[in-house]
Amino acid sequence: MPDAAVPLEAHLRRILDAVAPLPPRDVPLLQAHGLVLAEAVHADLDLPSFANSSMDGYAVRAADLVGAADDAPVALPVRGSIGAGAGAEAVVEAGTAVKIMTGAPLPPGADAVVPYEWTDAGAETVQVRQTPQAGAHVRPVGDDVARGALLLEAGTRLTSRHLGLLAAIGRPTARVHPRPRVAVVSTGAELRAPGESLGPDAIYDSNSTLLAAAALEAGVEPVHVGRLDDDVDGLWPALQRLLPRVDLVVTSGGVSMGDFDVVKAALRALDPADGEVWFGPVAMQPGKPQGFGLLLDRSGTDGDAPRSVPILTLPGNPVSSYLSFEVFAKPALRRQLGLPDDALTTPTVRARLVGAVGSPAGRRQLLRGRLAADGTVTPVGGAGSHLMGFLAHADALIVVPEELTSVEDGAEVDVIPLPSWAPASRDGGAS
Repeated sequence: MPDAAVPLEAHLRRILDAVAPLPPRDVPLLQAHGLVLAEAVHADLDLPSFANSSMDGYAVRAADLVGAADDAPVALPVRGSIGAGAGAEAVVEAGTAVKIMTGAPLPPGADAVVPYEWTDAGAETVQVRQTPQAGAHVRPVGDDVARGALLLEAGTRLTSRHLGLLAAIGRPTARVHPRPRVAVVSTGAELRAPGESLGPDAIYDSNSTLLAAAALEAGVEPVHVGRLDDDVDGLWPALQRLLPRVDLVVTSGGVSMGDFDVVKAALRALDPADGEVWFGPVAMQPGKPQGFGLLLDRSGTDGDAPRSVPILTLPGNPVSSYLSFEVFAKPALRRQLGLPDDALTTPTVRARLVGAVGSPAGRRQLLRGRLAADGTVTPVGGAGSHLMGFLAHADALIVVPEELTSVEDGAEVDVIPLPSWAPASRDGGAS
């Protein structure tokens, strides 16, 4: 009797309960882009660390310019100039001014800056036509950030703005959960690499490219393995060679009920000392046959404990494989990145269905669709798990719950947006 199908949420919980954030490490700032801080960051210094001018103009004593106006300018002798990056060697004595550039340190004696626009821009003597307040056009010490202040909390996913702040306080590195490396493996004797010749019974391997690109969209680094032979005896040794350099393994194909499902056959035969993988049906369409487990990497030095590497075995049809990656592998990778629980899955949006759809009882159907700006979603293609052409033109998944066998035209449905564009990881995912 076949196993009862596991609810989608139960299988996802099985995966997430077994996956942990990768151990933190210090990385250069640009390599930390998109990664998650593993510790809180406090300011090591004040920003700015010295009082400086926010304008090009003249450093002055405000009391010397009381009453200055367009019809009653006040003349001050100019006693030197200070540029950005120059020490404040000049001193503003009573009744004098010092020319100053934006960002230059406020010289001793000065308490305000008058911009060029308030003056005649004189070189030896300057005519000032407005009265400044003390502190005018001066950036005081700590005006932006005070020493010791909490700048970024642990768990922050670093953007360009965060990295700029870290650089501004002098941090050359950030302590983050590193970017996971995921091995992407296709199985199937019928598969050929794109560019090779096809025989009458062969097809091109699209899955390894599809899933490696999906890994890039998830902000992680794929190790694009391509196709492994349908060899029960050779599969585990091949995976063993991969384990030392990856943090997660994703296979496609070989997990159904057929006579040649080598992934299931090979991994079910594992010695428990090498790991354990569960296989079974999940109540979803497409993507019913699934597998998940932990493989042990024993490549460390003597005395090191084996490292557990998660493996997700996905079905071989390309649409099933891709949707399974979105639903199961992407949350696992987000967990390894250190993202919080509420950011592990892609939020759904509500949309109005254009056209009626049917769905099998007891299974959550994920139909390809296109979202429109008017809040509608239109199915793209049928439910077939081989329809790559339609997958390429979809930008969303229409969710039909397990308890429904049909959804009427115009009904409100949950929709999972698919990535439309995402930046590659820093090395382009080279293996």
